[in-house]
Amino acid sequence: MYEVLLQQTQAAAPALEPSAAAAIAVGLAALAAGYAERGIGAAAMGAIAEDDSLFVNGLILTVLPETLVILALVVIFLV
Repeated sequence: MYEVLLQQTQAAAPALEPSAAAAIAVGLAALAAGYAERGIGAAAMGAIAEDDSLFVNGLILTVLPETLVILALVVIFLV
């Protein structure tokens, strides 16, 4: 019985390689940014159609989710 317990205490390998985990992180960040831009873009276009002075605000709010993907790419190069 003790022999079986000693054999099971060996260190296990990680489930994912670091590069695979980083790729999944960037993919999920891009998916989340696209999902966020879907609603923001529609609302920004509606606001711009009513008032042209809201163009800059709409542009900034539309680009804001893309910073998630940029930060995820920075994390990849740090890993």
